[in-house]
Amino acid sequence: MNSFPSTPTVQDASSALSYPALIRLVTEIDDNGPIPPRRLADTLADLTQHCLRRATDMARSLGLVHLRPGGRLGLTTYGLELADLYDATARWARRHAYPSAVSDFTSRIQSTLALLAATPALTAEGDSCVPTTDSQLSADALADLTRARDLLDQWLVSNQAVRGAPETAA
Repeated sequence: MNSFPSTPTVQDASSALSYPALIRLVTEIDDNGPIPPRRLADTLADLTQHCLRRATDMARSLGLVHLRPGGRLGLTTYGLELADLYDATARWARRHAYPSAVSDFTSRIQSTLALLAATPALTAEGDSCVPTTDSQLSADALADLTRARDLLDQWLVSNQAVRGAPETAA
């Protein structure tokens, strides 16, 4: 990869990509296929209309979703790559009991993305790259975290739209 995203870019992206309704929307479509926009409220029944609209708007502005033939909301290539990133971060968090042994899928992703945003950069140490952080995580957990950080960096480099991401504060 030619250039790695700057720390502020990673922090902004992590903030935008941590919006719970966006996580739910992307992973729902990834797991179960395209959804008719009129069925979103039924499919994600625990989310308010405001949250669904905001998540859909964010997903469109980030280039994550598009209307497919038949009027169904499906993931773009960037959306599929983000779903892979979400899966990788959730697997890492589950494996390393982060942020706690009992956490839901969305909290695992949010916490891991926040950790990645707080990780200043990858530093080369011999043939391997290890994140630099002040966290109390084990060396194994930090080494495993490198894969998630690599996926995030790759996603950011390929999807420049996140730099203009809408604010996520409620």
